[in-house]
Amino acid sequence: MSERRACRLVGLTRSSWRKPPQHDQSTLDLKARIKALAHERKRFGYRRIHDMLRFEGVQVNHKRVYRLYTEQKLSVKRRKKAKRPMTERAELLIPEAANQVWSIDFVMDSLANGRKLKCLTIADDKTHECVDIAVDHGISGLYVTRILEQAAVFRGFPQAIRTDGGPEFTSRVFMGWMHTNGIEHLLIQPGKPTQNAYIESFNGKFRDECLNEYWFETLNQARVAINKWRKDYNEVRPHSSCGRIPPAIYAQRLRQIK
Repeated sequence: MSERRACRLVGLTRSSWRKPPQHDQSTLDLKARIKALAHERKRFGYRRIHDMLRFEGVQVNHKRVYRLYTEQKLSVKRRKKAKRPMTERAELLIPEAANQVWSIDFVMDSLANGRKLKCLTIADDKTHECVDIAVDHGISGLYVTRILEQAAVFRGFPQAIRTDGGPEFTSRVFMGWMHTNGIEHLLIQPGKPTQNAYIESFNGKFRDECLNEYWFETLNQARVAINKWRKDYNEVRPHSSCGRIPPAIYAQRLRQIK
């Protein structure tokens, strides 16, 4: 079929076929920035990239970001969730203020030489801030209390701390420290991590965006990289549960309301 007839059948002028529209320089710059953000933050979808652009001062509609994002085939592959049997879930109460409930847990990793790394993650259930991430080869109950004591110097003691039934969280040292400081211990039921959903959600982001992106050779290297990620998570990375703003900004606004 000739070009003339084909264009006539689809209702397209021959000049439009021969000279397709080209992006202007502003669109090319926006495409490049979207691609750079997608490569820098591999688990971010177009909505969170749009949030990042908005915080950089770029005024752009989210539909345009989506079009340029999909045009460059940057979509994140969905991970298949394991099918689990339906179980009765305990109600997870939403805290009303910052520093009301902290959730803590462990995330395991290893160095390049195979030596174990143990990460103690601490998150505020209301503001979704990462209070601290302690990294070492081994962390005991006494070690946990020292980290919490250091965090309390800057933030004050929380009203309650939610943990699983790990030996570090049920040791005499940890329980005695909780009692001395008047902190309520919210202990989840065995085998029910959904009762500690706030920290489980945070740990998933921590694994995907930090631990899976680095190959640690030394303990000091791991501490520096993890602390850098924690600062970015609190101060830069937008969080959907905080109104699509970083947790630190969300916490600051809560303090101003009070």
